Amino acid sequence: MSRSPFNTSVDRRSFLKGSAAAAAAVAMPAIISPSALASSGEINILMWSDYLPESFTKSFTEKTGIKVNFTGIGDNDEILNKMKATSGQGFDIVTPTVNRNPLWEKLGLLQPFDMSKVPLDKVNPAMALGDKHWNFDGKGTAWLPHIWGTEGVSWRTDKFTPAGEFPSYYDVWDEANAGKTMGRAHSSMLGLGLGMERRGELAPGTMWSAYESPEKMKPVWTKLTEAAIAKKKILKLVWKDADTQKNGLLNEGVIVAQTWDGPPIALKTAGEPVMYRAPVEGAMAWIDGLSMPIGAKNIDQIYAFIQACYDPELAGTAIKTHGYNSPVIGADKFGGEVYAKNFADAYPGDALSKLNPWPAEATWYSEARTEFVNKFMSA
Repeated sequence: MSRSPFNTSVDRRSFLKGSAAAAAAVAMPAIISPSALASSGEINILMWSDYLPESFTKSFTEKTGIKVNFTGIGDNDEILNKMKATSGQGFDIVTPTVNRNPLWEKLGLLQPFDMSKVPLDKVNPAMALGDKHWNFDGKGTAWLPHIWGTEGVSWRTDKFTPAGEFPSYYDVWDEANAGKTMGRAHSSMLGLGLGMERRGELAPGTMWSAYESPEKMKPVWTKLTEAAIAKKKILKLVWKDADTQKNGLLNEGVIVAQTWDGPPIALKTAGEPVMYRAPVEGAMAWIDGLSMPIGAKNIDQIYAFIQACYDPELAGTAIKTHGYNSPVIGADKFGGEVYAKNFADAYPGDALSKLNPWPAEATWYSEARTEFVNKFMSA
């Protein structure tokens, strides 16, 4: 199995920054199409908790008359569990991460989009991975790119200083920072493993090879879990969503953490003494998308919402607020100077060339990892 679900012929810098030629070829669109302006009603969205800032939803409702009913989530398991529990009913849009396609493929809970109604030419083609990875049984594309970002290291600039230009995942597990660190259970354990690789405690490539087969995963995660349990007292907090990341850095005494890029960058933008940066081991890159459950009811409103998400100005206004990045060509031009500076601070030097797109997660991997994580959490 390849390390990444993404097209390996596209290098990471192209994947993240987009194609200049593609950008030049796409004319600046109108904010919302006439058909969307004629819409009304409501749309029920199950999405990551900080992806729909008021600046976006207010503009969308003003221009279309569509009311947004938003339910925030903190991880992919919440999306899957809600859809399984309701047999794909109750929401018009859900937002799985691109590498979770193996978990969704056999569930039959999603329906393909009518691509004639999707302005896919407005997004970076390197991120338009739905037809390749989410076209189940050849029935059509069931996933569209929406937000991309990374998981790396954030810290309080008034209380912590990295050893060099780049922090390390291992900083979160360093005895010197005991009782002042934070991470998400499964991904910070992966980060610990990558830090151990850099320190020579694991062979290079060990953690990514664990995605290839159960036989390779078991010994890797057994050793990793033993190491994480031995260091568990170092972690002050285990976060599950954006708000707990922000609260940890602001109010709970956390000085260094493994986090998504959005929450700490939002704090930094608000003037707080917080920095986010890709670590020396390479940040973990992901793309969250838009999918339509089989029980979706408000079809016209769904396509109006997609058009809004793919409008450069609206997408740019959103990234200015939440701190993540958009696959929409030209959105960064509307992100403002602060967004541009934050991006440069997060990915200096060769950071973009070292990004690690998160590998596709087979069902066996997800289930086995949950067992190891539960063992760590209950220790």
